[in-house]
Amino acid sequence: MNRTESDSPWYRDGLPFECTRCGACCTGAPGYVWVGAEEIARLAAFRGEAGDRFTRRYVRLVRDRYSLIEKPGGDCVFWDRRAGCTVYPARPVQCQTWPFWPENIATPEDWWRVRGACPGSGQGQWFSMEEIRATAARVHTQ
Repeated sequence: MNRTESDSPWYRDGLPFECTRCGACCTGAPGYVWVGAEEIARLAAFRGEAGDRFTRRYVRLVRDRYSLIEKPGGDCVFWDRRAGCTVYPARPVQCQTWPFWPENIATPEDWWRVRGACPGSGQGQWFSMEEIRATAARVHTQ
């Protein structure tokens, strides 16, 4: 059976995105940047810190999951207003997969909402439907 256009998502032709490192997704209202053991280890190694020391300084337990801590006001602990993301090469999967989170691509209206907040959404490199789906799938595997 052949796939029809109606079987494809609204973004079947792909979407553009290029991170501008503006910090819009790293700053503002409090939230969570979920991290697993591998991400914690990768971040600690990137910063040249022992894993246990890194965890005590930068990670908090939220119910049964781990999240990076925030600065007062909600900014990510690794966001610097002058330098940007200080762990960008080792950033968590949640950050790597932005803006292609399932809730951001569910409908064209969701995507337009993201475009209003993120200047890189709708600009730059074109991602195929397959790349977007693969990226969105990574969000829930961590």
